[in-house]
Amino acid sequence: MKLSTRIALAVGLAVVLLVLALGWLLLAFVGRDLQREEDAQVRARATALVPDARELLRLTAADRPKASDARERRLYDAALDMGVRLIGPDATFTAGPQPGASVPLPDRARKPVTVRAGERSWRTVSVSVHSAGHRASGTLWVFSPDTADRARLAAVRRRVVSTALLAAPLSGLLAGGVAGGAIRPLRRLRRRAAGLDPRLSPARLHHEPTGVREVDDLAATLETVLARYDEQVIRSAQALDTARSFSSAASHELRTPLMSMGTNLDILTEHPELPEPDRGEVLGDLRREHRRLLGLLVMLRELARGDLVEAESFRLVDVAEIADAAIADARRSAPGAGITLSTGAGAGPTMHAWEPGIRLLFDNLLANALAHGRGADGCAEVEVSVHRAGSAVLITVDDRGPGVPADTRAEIFRRFHRGPTSTGSGLGLTLVAQQAALHGGTVEAGAGRDGAGARFTVRLPAPGGELPRQRDWFASAPHEQVGDADR
Repeated sequence: MKLSTRIALAVGLAVVLLVLALGWLLLAFVGRDLQREEDAQVRARATALVPDARELLRLTAADRPKASDARERRLYDAALDMGVRLIGPDATFTAGPQPGASVPLPDRARKPVTVRAGERSWRTVSVSVHSAGHRASGTLWVFSPDTADRARLAAVRRRVVSTALLAAPLSGLLAGGVAGGAIRPLRRLRRRAAGLDPRLSPARLHHEPTGVREVDDLAATLETVLARYDEQVIRSAQALDTARSFSSAASHELRTPLMSMGTNLDILTEHPELPEPDRGEVLGDLRREHRRLLGLLVMLRELARGDLVEAESFRLVDVAEIADAAIADARRSAPGAGITLSTGAGAGPTMHAWEPGIRLLFDNLLANALAHGRGADGCAEVEVSVHRAGSAVLITVDDRGPGVPADTRAEIFRRFHRGPTSTGSGLGLTLVAQQAALHGGTVEAGAGRDGAGARFTVRLPAPGGELPRQRDWFASAPHEQVGDADR
Protein backbone atom coordinates (compact mmCIF):
# COMPACT_ATOMS: atom_id res chain seq x y z
CA MET A 1 0.00 0.00 0.00
CA LYS A 2 1.32 3.44 -0.90
CA LEU A 3 2.32 5.85 1.83
CA SER A 4 -0.12 8.47 0.51
CA THR A 5 -2.95 5.90 0.66
CA ARG A 6 -2.01 5.03 4.22
CA ILE A 7 -2.03 8.70 5.15
CA ALA A 8 -5.40 9.25 3.46
CA LEU A 9 -6.98 6.29 5.28
CA ALA A 10 -5.46 7.34 8.59
CA VAL A 11 -6.67 10.93 8.20
CA GLY A 12 -10.14 9.80 7.07
CA LEU A 13 -10.51 7.52 10.08
CA ALA A 14 -9.10 10.18 12.42
CA VAL A 15 -11.56 12.76 11.11
CA VAL A 16 -14.51 10.37 11.59
CA LEU A 17 -13.45 9.62 15.14
CA LEU A 18 -12.87 13.31 15.84
CA VAL A 19 -16.26 14.33 14.45
CA LEU A 20 -18.01 11.61 16.43
CA ALA A 21 -16.18 12.56 19.61
CA LEU A 22 -16.96 16.25 19.16
CA GLY A 23 -20.55 15.34 18.22
CA TRP A 24 -20.94 13.36 21.42
CA LEU A 25 -19.61 16.33 23.36
CA LEU A 26 -21.95 18.65 21.45
CA LEU A 27 -24.93 16.39 22.23
CA ALA A 28 -24.04 16.51 25.91
CA PHE A 29 -23.86 20.31 25.86
CA VAL A 30 -27.06 20.69 23.82
CA GLY A 31 -28.93 18.24 26.04
CA ARG A 32 -27.81 20.07 29.14
CA ASP A 33 -28.80 23.45 27.69
CA LEU A 34 -32.21 22.16 26.60
CA GLN A 35 -32.82 20.67 30.01
CA ARG A 36 -31.92 23.95 31.71
CA GLU A 37 -34.27 25.82 29.41
CA GLU A 38 -37.04 23.31 30.02
CA ASP A 39 -36.53 23.41 33.78
CA ALA A 40 -36.71 27.19 33.76
CA GLN A 41 -40.01 27.02 31.85
CA VAL A 42 -41.42 24.42 34.22
CA ARG A 43 -40.52 26.46 37.29
CA ALA A 44 -41.88 29.65 35.74
CA ARG A 45 -45.14 27.94 34.77
CA ALA A 46 -45.53 26.43 38.24
CA THR A 47 -45.02 29.83 39.85
CA ALA A 48 -47.62 31.38 37.56
CA LEU A 49 -50.19 28.64 38.35
CA VAL A 50 -49.94 28.92 42.15
CA PRO A 51 -52.64 31.69 42.54
CA ASP A 52 -55.20 29.75 40.47
CA ALA A 53 -54.38 26.53 42.34
CA ARG A 54 -54.78 28.28 45.72
CA GLU A 55 -58.14 29.73 44.70
CA LEU A 56 -59.31 26.35 43.39
CA LEU A 57 -58.51 24.72 46.72
CA ARG A 58 -60.33 27.49 48.59
CA LEU A 59 -63.46 27.20 46.48
CA THR A 60 -63.44 23.44 46.72
CA ALA A 61 -63.13 23.63 50.53
CA ALA A 62 -66.05 26.17 50.59
CA ASP A 63 -68.15 23.74 48.56
CA ARG A 64 -68.83 26.10 45.68
CA PRO A 65 -68.94 23.78 42.66
CA LYS A 66 -69.68 26.28 39.94
CA ALA A 67 -66.96 28.69 41.00
CA SER A 68 -64.48 25.86 41.45
CA ASP A 69 -65.26 24.52 37.96
CA ALA A 70 -64.58 27.90 36.45
CA ARG A 71 -61.33 28.23 38.39
CA GLU A 72 -60.31 24.70 37.34
CA ARG A 73 -60.81 25.57 33.65
CA ARG A 74 -58.83 28.73 34.17
CA LEU A 75 -56.03 26.71 35.77
CA TYR A 76 -55.94 24.30 32.83
CA ASP A 77 -55.96 27.10 30.31
CA ALA A 78 -53.02 28.76 32.05
CA ALA A 79 -51.02 25.50 31.92
CA LEU A 80 -51.10 25.57 28.08
CA ASP A 81 -49.14 22.57 26.70
CA MET A 82 -47.91 21.34 30.08
CA GLY A 83 -49.57 18.88 32.37
CA VAL A 84 -51.01 19.95 35.72
CA ARG A 85 -51.89 17.87 38.75
CA LEU A 86 -53.27 19.54 41.88
CA ILE A 87 -53.57 17.18 44.82
CA GLY A 88 -55.84 18.57 47.54
CA PRO A 89 -57.14 17.16 50.82
CA ASP A 90 -60.40 15.99 49.30
CA ALA A 91 -59.81 15.79 45.52
CA THR A 92 -57.19 15.64 42.80
CA PHE A 93 -57.42 17.77 39.66
CA THR A 94 -55.49 16.69 36.53
CA ALA A 95 -55.18 17.98 33.00
CA GLY A 96 -52.70 17.92 30.14
CA PRO A 97 -49.90 15.43 29.27
CA GLN A 98 -48.58 13.69 32.36
CA PRO A 99 -47.79 10.20 33.66
CA GLY A 100 -50.65 8.00 34.79
CA ALA A 101 -51.90 7.90 38.36
CA SER A 102 -50.13 4.56 38.85
CA VAL A 103 -46.70 6.07 38.18
CA PRO A 104 -45.15 6.95 41.53
CA LEU A 105 -44.07 10.53 42.08
CA PRO A 106 -41.36 11.68 44.45
CA ASP A 107 -42.49 12.96 47.82
CA ARG A 108 -41.35 16.45 46.93
CA ALA A 109 -39.64 18.00 43.89
CA ARG A 110 -38.67 21.54 44.65
CA LYS A 111 -36.18 21.29 41.78
CA PRO A 112 -37.18 19.75 38.45
CA VAL A 113 -36.72 16.00 38.26
CA THR A 114 -37.36 13.38 35.60
CA VAL A 115 -40.28 10.99 35.87
CA ARG A 116 -40.42 8.04 33.48
CA ALA A 117 -43.33 5.89 32.41
CA GLY A 118 -42.29 3.26 29.91
CA GLU A 119 -40.56 4.94 26.97
CA ARG A 120 -41.87 8.40 27.86
CA SER A 121 -40.44 10.84 30.34
CA TRP A 122 -41.36 14.22 31.85
CA ARG A 123 -39.60 16.95 33.72
CA THR A 124 -41.67 17.84 36.74
CA VAL A 125 -41.59 20.19 39.69
CA SER A 126 -43.88 20.43 42.75
CA VAL A 127 -45.05 23.46 44.69
CA SER A 128 -46.92 23.47 48.02
CA VAL A 129 -50.14 25.47 47.83
CA HIS A 130 -51.99 26.88 50.87
CA SER A 131 -55.31 28.76 50.79
CA ALA A 132 -56.11 31.78 52.96
CA GLY A 133 -56.06 30.86 56.60
CA HIS A 134 -54.59 27.47 55.64
CA ARG A 135 -58.11 26.03 55.64
CA ALA A 136 -57.12 24.05 52.53
CA SER A 137 -53.66 23.02 51.30
CA GLY A 138 -52.27 20.77 48.60
CA THR A 139 -49.45 20.14 46.14
CA LEU A 140 -49.27 21.47 42.62
CA TRP A 141 -47.35 19.33 40.10
CA VAL A 142 -46.38 20.68 36.69
CA PHE A 143 -45.21 18.23 33.95
CA SER A 144 -43.34 19.07 30.76
CA PRO A 145 -42.92 16.20 28.27
CA ASP A 146 -39.40 15.93 26.85
CA THR A 147 -40.59 14.89 23.40
CA ALA A 148 -39.41 18.12 21.83
CA ASP A 149 -36.03 17.91 23.52
CA ARG A 150 -35.50 14.35 22.36
CA ALA A 151 -36.47 15.35 18.85
CA ARG A 152 -33.91 18.13 18.91
CA LEU A 153 -31.21 15.81 20.22
CA ALA A 154 -32.07 13.22 17.59
CA ALA A 155 -31.76 15.89 14.90
CA VAL A 156 -28.36 16.95 16.23
CA ARG A 157 -27.29 13.30 16.37
CA ARG A 158 -28.31 12.75 12.74
CA ARG A 159 -26.39 15.82 11.65
CA VAL A 160 -23.29 14.67 13.50
CA VAL A 161 -23.42 11.23 11.87
CA SER A 162 -24.05 12.76 8.45
CA THR A 163 -21.13 15.13 8.92
CA ALA A 164 -18.87 12.24 9.94
CA LEU A 165 -19.87 10.15 6.92
CA LEU A 166 -19.38 13.08 4.59
CA ALA A 167 -16.10 14.18 6.19
CA ALA A 168 -14.51 10.72 5.92
CA PRO A 169 -14.18 10.53 2.10
CA LEU A 170 -13.59 14.25 1.67
CA SER A 171 -10.84 14.37 4.28
CA GLY A 172 -9.34 11.16 2.87
CA LEU A 173 -9.20 12.62 -0.64
CA LEU A 174 -7.81 15.90 0.64
CA ALA A 175 -5.21 14.10 2.78
CA GLY A 176 -4.26 11.87 -0.16
CA GLY A 177 -3.65 14.90 -2.34
CA VAL A 178 -1.66 16.72 0.31
CA ALA A 179 0.31 13.56 1.17
CA GLY A 180 1.05 12.95 -2.51
CA GLY A 181 2.60 16.40 -2.75
CA ALA A 182 4.42 16.03 0.56
CA ILE A 183 6.08 12.74 -0.39
CA ARG A 184 7.07 13.89 -3.86
CA PRO A 185 10.69 14.47 -2.70
CA LEU A 186 10.68 10.92 -1.33
CA ARG A 187 9.54 9.58 -4.69
CA ARG A 188 12.32 11.47 -6.45
CA LEU A 189 14.81 10.03 -4.00
CA ARG A 190 13.45 6.54 -4.63
CA ARG A 191 13.78 6.96 -8.40
CA ARG A 192 17.35 8.20 -8.05
CA ALA A 193 18.29 5.37 -5.71
CA ALA A 194 16.58 2.78 -7.94
CA GLY A 195 18.61 3.98 -10.93
CA LEU A 196 21.92 3.27 -9.20
CA ASP A 197 23.69 0.05 -10.11
CA PRO A 198 27.30 -0.25 -8.86
CA ARG A 199 27.85 -3.13 -11.29
CA LEU A 200 27.13 -1.03 -14.38
CA SER A 201 27.96 2.56 -13.51
CA PRO A 202 30.21 4.44 -11.07
CA ALA A 203 27.48 7.07 -10.61
CA ARG A 204 26.43 7.59 -7.02
CA LEU A 205 23.50 9.22 -5.26
CA HIS A 206 23.53 13.01 -5.42
CA HIS A 207 20.84 14.57 -3.26
CA GLU A 208 19.94 18.23 -3.13
CA PRO A 209 18.32 19.39 0.15
CA THR A 210 14.55 19.56 -0.12
CA GLY A 211 13.75 21.21 3.19
CA VAL A 212 11.92 18.08 4.34
CA ARG A 213 14.04 16.88 7.24
CA GLU A 214 12.99 13.24 7.08
CA VAL A 215 13.76 12.99 3.35
CA ASP A 216 17.08 14.77 3.73
CA ASP A 217 18.02 12.53 6.66
CA LEU A 218 17.09 9.44 4.66
CA ALA A 219 19.16 10.66 1.71
CA ALA A 220 22.14 11.28 3.97
CA THR A 221 21.77 7.78 5.40
CA LEU A 222 21.61 6.28 1.91
CA GLU A 223 24.71 8.21 0.85
CA THR A 224 26.55 6.95 3.93
CA VAL A 225 25.45 3.36 3.30
CA LEU A 226 26.48 3.54 -0.36
CA ALA A 227 29.83 5.09 0.58
CA ARG A 228 30.43 2.27 3.04
CA TYR A 229 29.42 -0.21 0.39
CA ASP A 230 31.92 1.29 -2.04
CA GLU A 231 34.58 1.22 0.63
CA GLN A 232 33.89 -2.42 1.40
CA VAL A 233 33.96 -3.28 -2.30
CA ILE A 234 37.37 -1.62 -2.60
CA ARG A 235 38.62 -3.35 0.53
CA SER A 236 37.31 -6.70 -0.73
CA ALA A 237 39.07 -6.16 -4.05
CA GLN A 238 42.26 -5.24 -2.21
CA ALA A 239 41.93 -8.31 -0.02
CA LEU A 240 41.49 -10.47 -3.12
CA ASP A 241 44.52 -8.84 -4.76
CA THR A 242 46.48 -9.40 -1.57
CA ALA A 243 45.52 -13.07 -1.48
CA ARG A 244 46.52 -13.49 -5.12
CA SER A 245 49.79 -11.66 -4.54
CA PHE A 246 50.48 -13.76 -1.45
CA SER A 247 50.03 -16.91 -3.49
CA SER A 248 52.17 -15.60 -6.35
CA ALA A 249 54.93 -14.25 -4.09
CA ALA A 250 54.98 -17.35 -1.95
CA SER A 251 55.18 -19.69 -4.93
CA HIS A 252 57.94 -17.58 -6.50
CA GLU A 253 60.05 -16.94 -3.41
CA LEU A 254 59.64 -20.39 -1.90
CA ARG A 255 60.62 -22.19 -5.09
CA THR A 256 64.41 -21.67 -4.71
CA PRO A 257 64.75 -22.68 -1.02
CA LEU A 258 62.43 -25.62 -1.54
CA MET A 259 64.42 -26.84 -4.54
CA SER A 260 67.64 -26.43 -2.54
CA MET A 261 66.16 -28.37 0.36
CA GLY A 262 64.97 -31.06 -2.04
CA THR A 263 68.44 -31.35 -3.53
CA ASN A 264 70.04 -31.69 -0.11
CA LEU A 265 67.47 -34.31 0.90
CA ASP A 266 68.22 -36.25 -2.31
CA ILE A 267 71.92 -36.16 -1.45
CA LEU A 268 71.24 -37.53 2.02
CA THR A 269 68.95 -40.22 0.64
CA GLU A 270 71.14 -41.36 -2.26
CA HIS A 271 74.41 -41.24 -0.32
CA PRO A 272 73.90 -42.83 3.08
CA GLU A 273 77.65 -43.40 3.31
CA LEU A 274 78.36 -39.64 3.04
CA PRO A 275 81.24 -38.64 5.35
CA GLU A 276 80.27 -36.88 8.55
CA PRO A 277 81.75 -33.47 7.62
CA ASP A 278 79.86 -33.46 4.32
CA ARG A 279 76.68 -34.68 6.00
CA GLY A 280 76.95 -31.91 8.60
CA GLU A 281 77.37 -29.31 5.85
CA VAL A 282 74.26 -30.59 4.05
CA LEU A 283 72.27 -30.58 7.28
CA GLY A 284 73.44 -27.04 8.00
CA ASP A 285 72.21 -25.95 4.58
CA LEU A 286 68.85 -27.58 5.32
CA ARG A 287 68.53 -25.72 8.61
CA ARG A 288 69.40 -22.38 6.99
CA GLU A 289 66.89 -22.90 4.20
CA HIS A 290 64.26 -23.94 6.75
CA ARG A 291 64.84 -20.77 8.77
CA ARG A 292 64.66 -18.74 5.57
CA LEU A 293 61.32 -20.33 4.67
CA LEU A 294 59.89 -19.62 8.08
CA GLY A 295 61.12 -16.03 8.03
CA LEU A 296 59.73 -15.46 4.54
CA LEU A 297 56.30 -16.78 5.47
CA VAL A 298 56.20 -14.63 8.60
CA MET A 299 57.19 -11.53 6.62
CA LEU A 300 54.60 -12.23 3.92
CA ARG A 301 51.92 -12.62 6.56
CA GLU A 302 52.86 -9.32 8.23
CA LEU A 303 52.91 -7.51 4.89
CA ALA A 304 49.40 -8.83 4.15
CA ARG A 305 48.16 -7.70 7.58
CA GLY A 306 49.38 -4.17 6.86
CA ASP A 307 47.43 -4.10 3.60
CA LEU A 308 44.21 -5.22 5.29
CA VAL A 309 44.21 -3.44 8.68
CA GLU A 310 41.16 -1.22 9.35
CA ALA A 311 40.97 2.23 10.94
CA GLU A 312 39.05 0.77 13.91
CA SER A 313 42.30 -0.93 15.01
CA PHE A 314 43.99 2.43 15.64
CA ARG A 315 44.22 3.80 19.18
CA LEU A 316 46.37 6.14 21.27
CA VAL A 317 49.79 4.52 21.90
CA ASP A 318 53.05 5.52 23.58
CA VAL A 319 55.71 5.21 20.87
CA ALA A 320 58.60 5.28 23.33
CA GLU A 321 57.04 2.45 25.34
CA ILE A 322 56.72 0.31 22.21
CA ALA A 323 60.35 1.08 21.30
CA ASP A 324 61.50 0.05 24.78
CA ALA A 325 59.68 -3.31 24.52
CA ALA A 326 61.15 -3.97 21.07
CA ILE A 327 64.68 -3.16 22.31
CA ALA A 328 64.25 -5.50 25.28
CA ASP A 329 63.43 -8.39 22.91
CA ALA A 330 66.31 -7.46 20.60
CA ARG A 331 68.75 -7.53 23.53
CA ARG A 332 67.61 -11.02 24.44
CA SER A 333 68.12 -12.27 20.87
CA ALA A 334 71.53 -10.52 20.55
CA PRO A 335 73.12 -10.43 24.02
CA GLY A 336 76.43 -9.04 22.76
CA ALA A 337 74.96 -6.05 20.97
CA GLY A 338 74.83 -2.59 22.43
CA ILE A 339 71.41 -1.00 22.03
CA THR A 340 70.48 2.34 23.60
CA LEU A 341 67.21 4.31 23.62
CA SER A 342 66.84 8.08 23.86
CA THR A 343 63.43 9.65 24.44
CA GLY A 344 64.36 13.06 25.83
CA ALA A 345 62.95 14.58 29.00
CA GLY A 346 59.41 13.97 30.15
CA ALA A 347 56.88 11.41 28.98
CA GLY A 348 57.34 9.68 25.65
CA PRO A 349 55.47 10.95 22.57
CA THR A 350 52.04 9.49 21.91
CA MET A 351 50.05 9.19 18.71
CA HIS A 352 46.96 7.55 17.26
CA ALA A 353 48.36 4.41 15.65
CA TRP A 354 48.08 0.69 15.04
CA GLU A 355 50.19 -0.68 17.86
CA PRO A 356 51.21 -4.00 16.16
CA GLY A 357 52.33 -1.99 13.12
CA ILE A 358 54.52 0.37 15.17
CA ARG A 359 56.03 -2.63 16.94
CA LEU A 360 56.68 -4.29 13.57
CA LEU A 361 58.41 -1.11 12.40
CA PHE A 362 60.80 -1.12 15.40
CA ASP A 363 61.43 -4.88 15.21
CA ASN A 364 62.54 -4.73 11.58
CA LEU A 365 64.64 -1.60 11.99
CA LEU A 366 66.43 -3.23 14.92
CA ALA A 367 66.84 -6.55 13.05
CA ASN A 368 68.30 -4.69 10.09
CA ALA A 369 70.71 -2.72 12.30
CA LEU A 370 71.84 -5.82 14.21
CA ALA A 371 72.42 -7.75 10.98
CA HIS A 372 74.25 -5.01 9.08
CA GLY A 373 75.42 -2.53 11.67
CA ARG A 374 78.47 -4.30 13.06
CA GLY A 375 81.60 -2.28 13.45
CA ALA A 376 85.21 -3.29 12.82
CA ASP A 377 85.28 -5.28 16.07
CA GLY A 378 82.31 -7.39 14.92
CA CYS A 379 79.95 -5.98 17.58
CA ALA A 380 76.74 -4.21 16.70
CA GLU A 381 76.14 -0.79 18.21
CA VAL A 382 72.63 0.59 17.72
CA GLU A 383 71.24 3.92 18.92
CA VAL A 384 67.46 4.41 18.88
CA SER A 385 65.89 7.83 19.35
CA VAL A 386 62.16 8.65 19.74
CA HIS A 387 61.31 12.33 20.01
CA ARG A 388 58.57 14.82 19.30
CA ALA A 389 59.42 17.05 16.34
CA GLY A 390 56.80 19.75 16.16
CA SER A 391 53.52 17.98 15.45
CA ALA A 392 55.22 14.75 14.34
CA VAL A 393 56.94 11.82 16.04
CA LEU A 394 60.53 11.38 14.85
CA ILE A 395 62.20 7.95 15.08
CA THR A 396 65.88 7.43 14.20
CA VAL A 397 67.94 4.23 14.27
CA ASP A 398 71.75 4.58 13.91
CA ASP A 399 74.27 1.80 13.51
CA ARG A 400 78.08 1.57 13.06
CA GLY A 401 78.14 -0.66 10.01
CA PRO A 402 79.39 0.04 6.49
CA GLY A 403 76.38 2.23 5.73
CA VAL A 404 74.12 2.37 2.68
CA PRO A 405 75.53 3.63 -0.63
CA ALA A 406 73.75 6.73 -1.84
CA ASP A 407 72.76 5.15 -5.15
CA THR A 408 71.00 2.22 -3.45
CA ARG A 409 69.15 4.03 -0.65
CA ALA A 410 65.88 3.97 -2.57
CA GLU A 411 66.35 0.41 -3.78
CA ILE A 412 66.67 -1.16 -0.34
CA PHE A 413 62.98 -0.56 0.31
CA ARG A 414 61.91 -2.56 -2.74
CA ARG A 415 60.05 -5.78 -2.15
CA PHE A 416 62.31 -8.87 -2.28
CA HIS A 417 65.40 -6.77 -3.01
CA ARG A 418 68.46 -8.48 -1.54
CA GLY A 419 72.12 -7.68 -1.44
CA PRO A 420 74.72 -10.06 -2.85
CA THR A 421 75.42 -11.65 0.53
CA SER A 422 71.90 -11.40 1.96
CA THR A 423 70.22 -14.44 3.45
CA GLY A 424 67.09 -12.66 4.63
CA SER A 425 63.58 -12.58 3.23
CA GLY A 426 63.95 -9.27 1.42
CA LEU A 427 60.87 -7.86 3.17
CA GLY A 428 62.12 -6.32 6.40
CA LEU A 429 62.56 -2.75 5.24
CA THR A 430 59.52 -3.13 2.98
CA LEU A 431 57.51 -3.68 6.15
CA VAL A 432 59.07 -0.56 7.69
CA ALA A 433 58.12 1.52 4.64
CA GLN A 434 54.65 0.00 4.59
CA GLN A 435 53.96 0.87 8.25
CA ALA A 436 55.33 4.39 7.81
CA ALA A 437 52.99 4.97 4.85
CA LEU A 438 50.09 3.29 6.68
CA HIS A 439 50.45 5.89 9.46
CA GLY A 440 50.77 8.77 7.00
CA GLY A 441 54.52 9.12 7.47
CA THR A 442 57.78 8.60 5.57
CA VAL A 443 61.00 6.62 5.97
CA GLU A 444 64.38 7.32 4.46
CA ALA A 445 67.90 5.92 4.68
CA GLY A 446 71.00 8.10 5.03
CA ALA A 447 74.44 8.32 6.48
CA GLY A 448 74.95 7.91 10.21
CA ARG A 449 76.61 10.30 12.61
CA ASP A 450 79.87 11.77 11.36
CA GLY A 451 79.26 9.99 8.06
CA ALA A 452 79.80 6.54 9.59
CA GLY A 453 77.26 3.75 9.49
CA ALA A 454 73.65 4.18 8.47
CA ARG A 455 70.71 6.13 9.82
CA PHE A 456 67.08 5.27 9.16
CA THR A 457 64.67 8.14 9.87
CA VAL A 458 60.94 7.62 10.25
CA ARG A 459 58.66 10.66 10.54
CA LEU A 460 55.08 10.00 11.66
CA PRO A 461 52.39 12.69 11.94
CA ALA A 462 51.22 12.95 15.54
CA PRO A 463 47.42 12.88 14.89
CA GLY A 464 47.62 9.70 12.79
CA GLY A 465 44.70 7.34 12.23
CA GLU A 466 44.11 8.31 8.58
CA LEU A 467 44.56 5.29 6.34
CA PRO A 468 45.83 5.79 2.77
CA ARG A 469 43.22 5.38 0.06
CA GLN A 470 45.30 2.82 -1.85
CA ARG A 471 47.18 0.08 -0.02
CA ASP A 472 48.80 -2.42 -2.35
CA TRP A 473 52.19 -2.99 -0.78
CA PHE A 474 51.78 -6.70 -1.22
CA ALA A 475 50.67 -6.50 -4.84
CA SER A 476 52.84 -3.67 -6.18
CA ALA A 477 54.69 -1.42 -3.76
CA PRO A 478 55.97 1.97 -4.94
CA HIS A 479 59.57 2.10 -6.04
CA GLU A 480 60.65 4.66 -3.49
CA GLN A 481 59.11 2.88 -0.53
CA VAL A 482 59.62 -0.83 -1.10
CA GLY A 483 62.85 -2.52 -0.06
CA ASP A 484 64.82 -5.07 1.80
CA ALA A 485 65.61 -5.63 5.42
CA ASP A 486 69.04 -6.91 4.37
CA ARG A 487 71.42 -4.64 2.52
